[in-house]
Amino acid sequence: MDELIAAQHISRAMPEESPLAMPEQSLHRFDPAHERRKMTRKPRQPWLSRTLTFGGGLALTAWGGYQMFRVIDVGGISFLKWALLVLFLANFSWIALSFCAGVVGFAHLLVTRPKQPKTPEALRTRTAVVMPIYNEAPSRVYGTLQAIYEDVQATGLGAHFDWFFLSDTTDPDIWIAEERAFLALRRALGPDARIYYRHRAKNTARKAGNIGDFVQRWGAAYDHMVVLDADSLMTGHAIATLAAAMENDPDSGIIQTLPLIINRNTLFARVQQFAARIYGPVIADGLSCWMGRDGNYWGHNAIIRTAAFAAHCGLPHLTGKPPFGGHILSHDFVEAALIRRAGYTVYMLPSLAGSYEESPPSLIDVATRDRRWCQGNLQHIRVLGAKGLHPATRQHFTTGIMAYVSSPLWLAQIFVGILLVLQASYIRPEYFSQEFTLFPAWPVFDAERSLMLFEVTMAVLLAPKLFGLVLALCDGPVRRGGGGAIRLTLSALFETLMSALLAPIMMLVHAGHVLHILFGFDTGWEPQRRDDGSVAFKAIMRRHRDHVILGFMMLIAGMLISPSLVAWMSPTIAGLILAIYLSWASGQKSIGLALKRVGLLVTPEERNPPGIATRANELSETLAAEGFDHADGLRAIYDDPGFREAHEVFLPPAPPRVRGDIHPDRAMTEAKLNDARTIDDAVQWMQRKERMVLLHDRALIGLLSRLPRPAEPAQG
Repeated sequence: MDELIAAQHISRAMPEESPLAMPEQSLHRFDPAHERRKMTRKPRQPWLSRTLTFGGGLALTAWGGYQMFRVIDVGGISFLKWALLVLFLANFSWIALSFCAGVVGFAHLLVTRPKQPKTPEALRTRTAVVMPIYNEAPSRVYGTLQAIYEDVQATGLGAHFDWFFLSDTTDPDIWIAEERAFLALRRALGPDARIYYRHRAKNTARKAGNIGDFVQRWGAAYDHMVVLDADSLMTGHAIATLAAAMENDPDSGIIQTLPLIINRNTLFARVQQFAARIYGPVIADGLSCWMGRDGNYWGHNAIIRTAAFAAHCGLPHLTGKPPFGGHILSHDFVEAALIRRAGYTVYMLPSLAGSYEESPPSLIDVATRDRRWCQGNLQHIRVLGAKGLHPATRQHFTTGIMAYVSSPLWLAQIFVGILLVLQASYIRPEYFSQEFTLFPAWPVFDAERSLMLFEVTMAVLLAPKLFGLVLALCDGPVRRGGGGAIRLTLSALFETLMSALLAPIMMLVHAGHVLHILFGFDTGWEPQRRDDGSVAFKAIMRRHRDHVILGFMMLIAGMLISPSLVAWMSPTIAGLILAIYLSWASGQKSIGLALKRVGLLVTPEERNPPGIATRANELSETLAAEGFDHADGLRAIYDDPGFREAHEVFLPPAPPRVRGDIHPDRAMTEAKLNDARTIDDAVQWMQRKERMVLLHDRALIGLLSRLPRPAEPAQG
């Protein structure tokens, strides 16, 4: 690397600090008198949408509960029948509410046909665009942020935005690769590009702590911040529109977009990508309609009012140990709750185009991610009763909790149903009770009503998919982008079949997550796989063999009890028996691309890729060709004195060492360096933890740099 690095403003890895206090908030105390008064005329509450959503959901649940009661009431009700009724009500209420929200979203989109706002001509405020990164491939995240930067510059409003990579990376080689890619990006964009990089030595409180550290040290310099994930992509139009919306609405605290999934090629990811594009707008619009300005935050692709966030969103530590204690994992819901409690509004712009993200490439990857999300949402049980929260906020928490609790509830309902059939088939019932009756108490059900209720349940469950498909068919660009009416319909049928087969697997996965968390097992925070790729077949077999065994057990038990029971449960049984092969197929890029070639599961953004996505991919490939992603960090420091100087400038000032305070890892690292005869010895001997110690310590870096190279072999 050129020795002019030092001249290229390496001292400006970050701008001058501009501190902003971020006090920890209390969940148990809140004075309503401290709630901020609205500065603009208060808009109407969305009472009609809320009445249709919650009133309709309640009415549908009451009707379903009555029908189920009539189903089981034939011949008297036993304890198991009561249990079946309670479980049915819990599960049916969940899908009834989603159905009614879908109806609202469908009607709203059908009538309004929202149009895209124009890019604002001018802005008055400063916005920080922040991307927290954690052990990600630098070529991907740097290429993505450069593409976003260029697109914002193209709007003519680039002077209002500064750009930040906020690294919590714990892998020493990736950390060094991030710094090298950052310097390369600085050289490519020139000295006027306000792009910055900060690495935290300790990733305290994970992503929430990463954002909090930025706000407390630099937040006062910015009116707003746009928060991205490592897989986020947003157009200049979307970012500028969000900034203008914040300027024009002083009551807004958080404005959320609806990210669409792009760039996916494996079977599982393409199914998710298609579902999010075709059905997602209906669900999101229904959610937006009833939420109004009492909405939620999903942690990325959103803009936040910085001062309000600092003043009201300092997350408390929950008492006790994880998984229910400690720092809050799913911080975004809680931050939305706290800023709404303070009197700011939180709302969504579901129709704003230009907001994108990616998705996990396989069933196992999404199960791994959901383990962390499950713990975070169950943790919200302790936040649900916090003082001063808006009722809509409590509903958001309940929705998140039910997203995972519903799986063990469905599993319990299936189990109770099997027990009831088993009881009717093999256990001698007490036909006559001790009280005198003329007729025996036969253990029977109303089969005709039961079938009708099953059909209604399936219709309620699948209706939002149908709404999305109808809207897509009515929208010319979307219909053509999806391959035409026939291919779009076939894609929807294929997605529905895949979802039906994968649903019982995910039910067991989520049920397992819930049980692990209830028994006190904490989750880790492993980086998410972003790239397409399959999982080793042996790993898939280990992960799903219990699911297959349970599927065969259900099949055998069903055949012994009643063949009609097998027919009733065939989607569940088939999904479990095929779990290993479905999971294997889910991660196969070849299957996804084969479907793409025949025009199935295709989205408009895939047929006509957004320019920013194409540019981000090109930049990522160019950066990957530099070789930063897979280079050895110690060798990079050793081989390039210019980069070594830059790295040392990036490090924060070293705290004074207390005499007698010897850190074991540092002592071991120093001993290995002193014992090494060449750089090859040091590279070979250093463990990951020792590499991190070395790279944080200027004195140890000096020892590394003075090691000799291996002797050149003698020439014959």
